[in-house]
Amino acid sequence: MGRVVAVLFAVAALSAGCGGSSTAHGLTLDSILNRPGPDIGVTAGAGDFAPGSVRFPFLVIASNAKPVERPAADVWVATSRDGKPFQHVRAKLEPIGVPGRSEAAFGGVRRIYVAHLRIPRPGRYWLVAEPQGAKLQALGAIDVPARSRSVAVGARAPRSDTPTLATAPAAQITTSTPPDLPLLRYSVAQSLAAHVPFVVTFATPKFCTSRTCGPVVDVVEAVRKQFAARGIRFIHVEVFQDNDPTRGYNRWMRQWGLRSEPWVFLVGGDGRVKAKFEGSVSQAELAAAVRAHLG
Repeated sequence: MGRVVAVLFAVAALSAGCGGSSTAHGLTLDSILNRPGPDIGVTAGAGDFAPGSVRFPFLVIASNAKPVERPAADVWVATSRDGKPFQHVRAKLEPIGVPGRSEAAFGGVRRIYVAHLRIPRPGRYWLVAEPQGAKLQALGAIDVPARSRSVAVGARAPRSDTPTLATAPAAQITTSTPPDLPLLRYSVAQSLAAHVPFVVTFATPKFCTSRTCGPVVDVVEAVRKQFAARGIRFIHVEVFQDNDPTRGYNRWMRQWGLRSEPWVFLVGGDGRVKAKFEGSVSQAELAAAVRAHLG
C-alpha cells in the first residue's frame, strides 16, 4: 500500500486566543485550536518535501471516522504551535480519481484537500486546518529536509527501461482492470531517447489501499485523452517487484528515489523533470500542469 505520512495528534485543551487573519495580534496555532469544536488530526497524503513550493494534500477525518468534505479549508502554518502563523492559505477540495468512473479510495474517500505552501527553509512546521463552516480544527506537522528523496524538479529523469507491451504481456506489467493498454506503449528510456515530453505515473491500482491513495492511473488516462493530439506520451509503471507487495518496491521505484506511491512526474523533451505530484492528484490539477509545462 502507499506509505504516506499520516500525522494524527491528540490535541489537549489549549489557552484561549483570538481569531482573524495570519497577521492578527496574538494569533497562534494554539489559539486557533482553542476555537469552538473538537480538535483532531490531519491525515497527510504526502511526505516527501523540500524548501520552496510545497503541495500538501491532506484529509480531515472526523471523530466518527468519516472525512470532512467542505469545499475549502483555511490552513495556517507556523514554526511552532505557540508561534504566529507566517502563512495563511485556502486549501481546495479536489476529487480523487475520475468522478463517475473511478472507485473511491480506501474507506470511501472521494475527495482530498490540497494546500499550496511556501516553505522557506528545512525544518519542522506545524499547521492547523479548519474546513470552512465546520466547527473543528485539525493539527498536523510537516518535516521538510534540505532536499526531497525523489527526483527533483529540474533534474534529469533517470533512463529507466520500464516494461511495455513489446516486452511483456499486459497481465505482467499492470494491475489495472481492465488493463490500461494506452499507458503501456512506451518506456521511460524510449521517450527520453526520442526527446518526447511525457507523463509517467508510478502506481499500483490493485494494491493501493490507504485513504489518501487514489486511482491515479484513471486520472492519467483521462488526461492522456485530453492531450491526445499534442504528441505527449503517458506511461504507467507498477511499483512492486513482480506485482507482489511482499517483495518490496521494484528497481524503477528505487531509480526515481520513491518510497511511497502513487507518484506522477512530468518530463520535458529536454529530459528534465518539470513537475511532480505525490499522492492523489485530480484530473484538473494534472491537466493544468501538462498544459503549463509540456504544452
